[in-house]
Amino acid sequence: MMSHLIVLPVVLPLVAGALLLYSRQGATRVKRLVGVGATALLVLVGIALVARAAGGEVTYYALGDWQPPFGIVLVLDRLSALMVLLTAVLALGAVVFACAGDDERGSNFHGLFQWQLVGINGAFLTGDLFNLFVFFEVLLLASYALLLHGGGKARIMASVHYVVLNLAGSSLFLIAVGILYGATGTLNMADMAVRLGELPAEREGLVVAGALMLLVVFGLKAAILPLYFWLPRAYASAPAPVAALFAIMTKVGIYAILRVYSLVFGEAAGPLADLEQGWVWWLSLATLAIAGVGTLAARDLRLLVAYLVLVSVGTLLAGIGMGSPAAVSALLYYLIHTTLITGGLFLLAELIGVQRGKAGTRLVKGRPLRQGGRLAMLFLVGAVAVAGLPPLSGALGKALLLAAAEEGQRPWLWPVLLLTGLAAMVALSRAGSTLFWRSQGEPSGRPLSPHQWFGVTWLLGAAPLLVVLAGPLADYTDATADQLARPAAVIQALIPEEGDAP
Repeated sequence: MMSHLIVLPVVLPLVAGALLLYSRQGATRVKRLVGVGATALLVLVGIALVARAAGGEVTYYALGDWQPPFGIVLVLDRLSALMVLLTAVLALGAVVFACAGDDERGSNFHGLFQWQLVGINGAFLTGDLFNLFVFFEVLLLASYALLLHGGGKARIMASVHYVVLNLAGSSLFLIAVGILYGATGTLNMADMAVRLGELPAEREGLVVAGALMLLVVFGLKAAILPLYFWLPRAYASAPAPVAALFAIMTKVGIYAILRVYSLVFGEAAGPLADLEQGWVWWLSLATLAIAGVGTLAARDLRLLVAYLVLVSVGTLLAGIGMGSPAAVSALLYYLIHTTLITGGLFLLAELIGVQRGKAGTRLVKGRPLRQGGRLAMLFLVGAVAVAGLPPLSGALGKALLLAAAEEGQRPWLWPVLLLTGLAAMVALSRAGSTLFWRSQGEPSGRPLSPHQWFGVTWLLGAAPLLVVLAGPLADYTDATADQLARPAAVIQALIPEEGDAP
């Protein structure tokens, strides 16, 4: 069983999704049990994978027993195990929340939800570029349908932009993969890293072109400036459980940048090493600045949370742009924090909108909230955490990133990151006062479901928990960053006989 553990994050939601899509009509209770049960099992699998990867050994699963570099492989190391567990924890909160009724507003919610997990987990585990493209397409196809779940004009308009931009990105991805395959003769990332060290000088231009195309594609997935315009409206329009799951979608792009450029274009790539860092560094700072302005301009709570996702994207990419193991360790801690907290805030925005009646999530005067005390407390926890205020996890994550900045980087990162945090704090303070104080009339909202309370509390509860577990978590992220800085260990695990590779 342990030998097949690596493939379970893909197979488990794939089978569950097929079963759920096979019986499309009725049996809502059964679908909920299957969807929640499969996601809960995925959490357990994620914990087992992290425990297995924590020792530092890099292992792989060869599908059909075709060994690398020829076959399809799923690779487990500290980073991929961490991302699979993070996805499962986020998904469990979202799917339980959906069981309060959001899943019945359209068809096939649970089946599509599971298949999106197939694409996300596959992207985190795959060891070659073409299958990274394949898993990107799987998660995007499921996300197209989930974005439209329940219908509505706003969702249709947002989905058109989302689909068109991602189709263009997929085309560019395929072209980039073709260029790199033509220049190196392989798509296995570890094998490609070996071959780049022996690349003839006349092919370097082709590889640089392919690598920069990939950076554009991953930048589109991560929503980096100037490729972020699709994100705010798409996330703000999506159903709450879908928007919560989408909190991990930008992290897929960030993961891809970390994985591909640390492994393929790492220390063994010679003159091609670290070619993404300059681009990522300056664009991340610009993304942070624009996202900070967006938070101040948002007049809807959902849109505000979407811009906070962009703030997190800029912060994480700044860590990649800094390039040091300390910065990578800090960004991994911050990535866990921001994924769970922004996911929880999307769910919380839905609860607040339900209880405000016609005002919904717009930041205008509305009716008092029937369960305003509990919602205000959860909003306070989420706001303090996402703005980066002590004593919650956001402050610790930002402090680690600021401390990791080198002398020449501090004059740029410190003011931009701190001013963006100030903008988020002002925007959230204004939103909180409008939602909870500027109210009139009698409460009209219906009582909220235990499923909804569980989903929000499950995710926002990460803010204090990540502080309590900061010590062991920092040890894990430090070890992960060190593993990423030494790609030779991954190469040796997958291609032990480098000289015999044809």
